[in-house]
Amino acid sequence: MPPLPPNLAIARSRLTPLGGTVTEVANDAPLPFDGETFDVVTSRLLTVTPWFDIARVLRPGGTFLSQQIGHGTNRRLYEFMMGAQWVDSVPTTTRLESGAQSAGLDVRDLHSESPTLEFFDVAAVVVFLRKVIWTVPDFSVAAYRDRLGAMHEHIAKHSSFVSRGQRALIEVRKP
Repeated sequence: MPPLPPNLAIARSRLTPLGGTVTEVANDAPLPFDGETFDVVTSRLLTVTPWFDIARVLRPGGTFLSQQIGHGTNRRLYEFMMGAQWVDSVPTTTRLESGAQSAGLDVRDLHSESPTLEFFDVAAVVVFLRKVIWTVPDFSVAAYRDRLGAMHEHIAKHSSFVSRGQRALIEVRKP
């Protein structure tokens, strides 16, 4: 999924005064930069990590820092809404480490977390699903009215609905 326009505007407004450049690149497009251009490359919440392109644009000794969404993030929530879904069984950290190493990059640091996401009412679920549109891609209140009713019953019975995110932080260096 490409970056959302409001996020690009915020990133530009914050990074441009510091000499940073924000460039929008489609998931399946190569990075539009010459080789060995950057000392640091950062990304956040990638769906696909273009390891060979990252290795290409980093200068020797350059660093790539990224926060990644792990497979199965918010799984309990999206499966409650949509039913069982296929989830990659390879741990996110394993996938990231092997991807970086296959591109000739050295993994310096790699951490994963599974933060709790807790909802106390259905309105919060609706707002979340409208904002985090990839969780339930075709979400609308009308289309999911029955599941939202079931969610309301669950929250009434258990005081909340708990799901878990999956995140990984990775730092790699080009030798």
